Amino acid sequence: MRHAPRAVALTAALALLAAACGNGDDDTAAGDLDLVESGTLTVCSEVPYEPFEFEDPDAPSGYSGFDIDLMQEIADRNDLELAVVNTGFEGLTSGAEMAAGTCDVAASAMTITEERAENVDFTDTYYSAIQSLLVPVDSDVASIDDLTEDVSVGVQSGTTGEAYAEENVPGAELIAFEGGGDLFTALEAGQIDAILQDEPVNANRADADDDVEVVETYDTGEDYGFALEQGRDDDLVSLLNGTLEDIRDDGTYDELFEQYFGEV
Repeated sequence: MRHAPRAVALTAALALLAAACGNGDDDTAAGDLDLVESGTLTVCSEVPYEPFEFEDPDAPSGYSGFDIDLMQEIADRNDLELAVVNTGFEGLTSGAEMAAGTCDVAASAMTITEERAENVDFTDTYYSAIQSLLVPVDSDVASIDDLTEDVSVGVQSGTTGEAYAEENVPGAELIAFEGGGDLFTALEAGQIDAILQDEPVNANRADADDDVEVVETYDTGEDYGFALEQGRDDDLVSLLNGTLEDIRDDGTYDELFEQYFGEV
C-alpha cells in the first residue's frame, strides 16, 4: 500500500525533470564555480530526516540518505568532494544559510513553493511527495476527521506539513517542533497524539517501529528541489540540473529510489 504513492512520485518527478526548462549544460566545469570551499560541494541539510538524510559514519561525508546520496553522485561526477553541514530547516527555506556562505546548496527534502522561491533559487524537481498521518497502533485516531480539539498533532515548524495541518485540522491542538526528529521523540513520550508530515518520513518510521503506523495519506502535489542562494552568478544550478539528468538517464536515480523507497 505504501509503495503505490511512491510510484506516482517517481513518475511525476521524472516527467518534470524531463520537461523542466533550464536543464544543465553538460559542459559546465566545476572549476568555474564560486564554491564556499574550492573543490568541494558544501551541502546544508536538516538532519535527521530519514530516509532523505541521516548520520552515517561509514559514508564519505558522514551522512547518507536519498538526498545526500544524490548529492554524493553529483559531487563525484564533477570531481568534487562532498561536505555536509547540519543546520536548521528554516535557515534553508529562507536562504539565510546559503547567503551567509554556510553552504553552496540545500538538500533537505524541501518542497518547491512560490513563497520559498522568493528567497532561493531551485533546481529542477527530483522527488514528488505527499503528506501523511502517523499515530500509535493503539490510537483512536484513524483519519484526519478524528483530529478534534482533544487531540494534539505534532508538526515541524516552517514545513508544508505544518501549513497543511493549519489549513485542514482546525479543531486539534497543533504543536510545532524545530527538528523533524523531535516529533518522534514527542510521540513516544506521549506529548502528542499524532504526527502530520511527509509520507516517506512517517512511513520509514513505521517500517522501523511496530508501535506506530501511517493511517492516512494526503495528495498535496508537492515537488522537492535543491535550493541555492538566489541570483548566483555562476553556473552551479546548471551543473546540478545537468548531472541530475545524467543520473536519471543512466538508471542511477532508479537504483537509489528503490534502495530508499522500495520497488516502483
